[in-house]
Amino acid sequence: MPMIEKILFPVDFSQSCVAMAPYVKRAADMFGAQVSLVHVCDLVSHNGFELYVRPLQGIADEHWCIGEDKLKSFLASEFPPSTCARILRSGEAAAQIAEVARTGGFDLIVMPTHAGRFRRMLLGSTTAKVLDDAGSMVMTTEHTETKFPRPLEHRVWVCAIGLSQDSERVLRLASRAAAEVGAQLSVIHAAREEAALDARRRLDELLGKVGCGAAVEIAIGPVKEALLDTARRCAADALILGRSPRAGAFGRLRDLTYSLIRDAPFPVLSV
Repeated sequence: MPMIEKILFPVDFSQSCVAMAPYVKRAADMFGAQVSLVHVCDLVSHNGFELYVRPLQGIADEHWCIGEDKLKSFLASEFPPSTCARILRSGEAAAQIAEVARTGGFDLIVMPTHAGRFRRMLLGSTTAKVLDDAGSMVMTTEHTETKFPRPLEHRVWVCAIGLSQDSERVLRLASRAAAEVGAQLSVIHAAREEAALDARRRLDELLGKVGCGAAVEIAIGPVKEALLDTARRCAADALILGRSPRAGAFGRLRDLTYSLIRDAPFPVLSV
């Protein structure tokens, strides 16, 4: 069975979502996956004048109808409604997106992290909450209207491995995904210079256990900067990172993972 068969694309009709469309299409083309769009309506937002002249239920019904109409026509040429389902929900956005992904059996969620100050505040964003709550894989990329994914022929993926208890799971997923789409996979690990030889030995053992023939890079220096610099040098299409398999009390992500997702200049696939 293919690794990714169903992709969920949450949309809020913003330019960030328009800019994400090429990345969603590229992922769908690589994996031969089906794309569905989901929009979460805010049925309770209103201004004082609206409440003065209309009942609350009428306002909610109107918001639902407006969301339904927008969703039908949004990115219709890129994702035709006849082949790409539209899903409309209401409530807290991140919770609804995670629920749709779970109940709909979606393998991958693709979302923007936005730009500028908002992107720097990723920790409080809907995207960050989805990263924490969703059990499926999540691909994020910075919001930009002038940058486009490389041609499909260019498939260079980099997997960051921390040599933790979760590293084998992350490497197996990265290796399988790369094999399915014919991508060139490299594994990178950030270490102090005096620990580089031991890290290389442990990585070689891990790759042998998984049966993965990826190239190995030991990045020397501060972890985040070393990992991102190495990924840039590899001309990576995507950086693959591990999230905790279980949400737990503190979510699936840790501070370093948040920081890498926030600052990466290329798509990040969190598994």
